[in-house]
Amino acid sequence: MAGPAGPTASGAGDRAGRVEELILGEAPHLNRVQVSEQAGVPLELARELWRLLGFAETTDDVLAFTRADVDALRLSAELTSLGVLSDDSQAALVRTLGRSFARLAEWQTTLLARVATAHLVPGSDEDPVEALAELTAEVLPRVEQLQAYTWKRHLATASSRLLDVSGGSTEPGEPGEAVLPQAVCFVDIVGFTSRSKSLREAELVAWIEAFEDASSSIVLDHGGRIIKNIGDEVLLLADDPVVAAEIALEMTRRGSDPDDAFPEVRAGIAYGAVVLRLGDVLGATVNVAARLTSLARPGTVLVDEGAHAHLLALDEASEQAAYTFRRPPRASVKGYSRLQPWVLRRA
Repeated sequence: MAGPAGPTASGAGDRAGRVEELILGEAPHLNRVQVSEQAGVPLELARELWRLLGFAETTDDVLAFTRADVDALRLSAELTSLGVLSDDSQAALVRTLGRSFARLAEWQTTLLARVATAHLVPGSDEDPVEALAELTAEVLPRVEQLQAYTWKRHLATASSRLLDVSGGSTEPGEPGEAVLPQAVCFVDIVGFTSRSKSLREAELVAWIEAFEDASSSIVLDHGGRIIKNIGDEVLLLADDPVVAAEIALEMTRRGSDPDDAFPEVRAGIAYGAVVLRLGDVLGATVNVAARLTSLARPGTVLVDEGAHAHLLALDEASEQAAYTFRRPPRASVKGYSRLQPWVLRRA
């Protein structure tokens, strides 16, 4: 069974143990065998769950666990008995939880450490670890409450969206998956590599954060949702291709404005069946959208035949067309020898 932390040395280890005790609610006093027995979970299963969560392996004589670990194992067993965690979905779900919270914890710890250090009086004998411990005790309950609220709100939104799009049913998929018609859009910064070489580290971070912040605002304001930021690229989803089209056109418009700090971008949109799995998206529609983005010229939006057909049908049904389309030659890209893109513009 793995553990959140291994044995600590004296000195700095004792001070770090104080922070650990504040976060976990008590000092670690159980080994992996005791946790397994008290939770009523086989040791091998307990070891596998903690490994999937991303914690390091410990030996039977290391006291690395608390009653919170017992409760977590017991809850996992209860979810399994209720059918929420099946053998097929358990590993993927636990691994995703572990990775997501590990990244969040790294960022939060760095932020707390910076704040704690900033409050130290220069030349004093104050211990930064003690300052971090005190700040953690003050901040942790508030962060925990905010995280729980944010999760529940997103859970409610995702549940409503699934029912609205699917009518209460989805295409068959693996456990923990849903297959739904979605518009997938990639938006990519033009010339990112050359620009990033001329920036210092702090400037690069500020530039990317400004891009992510502006992109998030545009996507949310139009009713889309960001799946992930990949450095210089944003992957987003929309239930309706019109929403994806409006988002992509707004981003390319801003990127083409010399008076706007938003970087020049290009975009690709595909519409079709998408596998929604553990917060990520998979399938041919996603691949096509990525390929279209690589083909798009700076400041342009390319759409696939599925998105084109949907948008064209809306234009034909309305009194005034919202978009114009230009069909360039078919393209040959990896995995798609005759991909037909369409250049999308506002009418």
